Amino acid sequence: MADTVTMPKLGFDMKEGTLVRWVKKVNDTVNVGDVIAEIETDKATVEVEAYASGILRKWLVGENTIVEVGAPIAIIGTADEPIEGGGAAPSAPAPQAAAPASANPAPVVSNAPKAANGHTSTAPVSDEGYPGGVKASPVARRMAEEKGINLAQVPGSGPGGRVVKRDIEGFVPGVEAPAAPAVAAASAPAPAAPTFGKAPTGADIEEIPLTRMRKIVGERTQASFQFVPHFFVTGEIDMGPVLALRKQLNAGLTDDQKITVNDLVVKAAALALREFPNLNTHFYGDKLVRHKRINIGIAVAVENGLINVVCKDADRRTLTDMSVKNKEMIAGAREGKVKPDDVEGATFTVSNLGAYDVEHFLAIINPPEAAILAVGSAIEVPVVVNGEIKIGVRMKATVSVDHRVSDGAEGAQYLQRLKELLENPMRLLI
Repeated sequence: MADTVTMPKLGFDMKEGTLVRWVKKVNDTVNVGDVIAEIETDKATVEVEAYASGILRKWLVGENTIVEVGAPIAIIGTADEPIEGGGAAPSAPAPQAAAPASANPAPVVSNAPKAANGHTSTAPVSDEGYPGGVKASPVARRMAEEKGINLAQVPGSGPGGRVVKRDIEGFVPGVEAPAAPAVAAASAPAPAAPTFGKAPTGADIEEIPLTRMRKIVGERTQASFQFVPHFFVTGEIDMGPVLALRKQLNAGLTDDQKITVNDLVVKAAALALREFPNLNTHFYGDKLVRHKRINIGIAVAVENGLINVVCKDADRRTLTDMSVKNKEMIAGAREGKVKPDDVEGATFTVSNLGAYDVEHFLAIINPPEAAILAVGSAIEVPVVVNGEIKIGVRMKATVSVDHRVSDGAEGAQYLQRLKELLENPMRLLI
């Protein structure tokens, strides 16, 4: 039976991607793990690997085509297996019917996850949950970005008020659209974004358009801080013992295996989550999804934004294995090329600004995750030990937690366990 390759979902907020290049041609032989195409998201260029072996029988979309998550892009089968249509690549994707808009104005974070992989066809996603709350087709969204048009100002003529291509083509800034006819059960209008006056102009002003990634990061963090009730718990950790252990371990390792401070923090964060599974959950409005695997997202600063790479099963990995894999993923993120598996499936995130001499900061939760850990620099400070002032190495750590999922006491207990593990680092090796 033929396998359908679909546009993968690379992160919670991804709604669409651009298929920029076919690596494999129609009628090429492919094996599991072969790269068959490259797709571009708002954050990176990602290689799509085959999850089945056989012949690439058909392209379902052409290059430089925007495709919704879950939509079919290719078919892999046997040479003599009958499939619908021919094997040539289409010049453009087949149009997809828009999903009817929901009448419920309450913010929706996401639907609960289903088992997902790159080769099982799934229904295209609806427009609900798009950043900014504006329903728009992928083509309309791309055209608006190219023309610098704010989608929130464009009246939609598509199903359920969806902004479509013709709306962008006919939009004239500053000209009010005619009032839409009244409907029996119209939803409440979305609240307008606050304005802070007109942007200044002049010879001493440089206007810099926001990149797509910067917009996505801003919209995601704004939505999280607006709709997720954060609380924060901060503690101070004696890093002397763990830094001494790191020095001892690295003495016998090659450069690619050498363990970083962040590797040790990620390992400790994962082990602590074993005892506090409530923080290893995703929140989906009316239910919690508790994960049995502990997959730690690692926030990586890239040009014009952030991307999370995911250390899978972080509680069970050896430190050397974790270090090698983390270095590989972080390098890929900074080069703008990551593998789909490297950015999927985070259940908890660690954000570390220690390399920038930051003592303390608060991180914003990455929905639908329930918590995020922020760690600063390990710095030398005067400390009191048995009534005497000595020089110690301390690091401040803050856990941000969704109050709908947990309460302050549990956040404090989690941080206390993290502190115990890092101050007694031999436990990280067991």
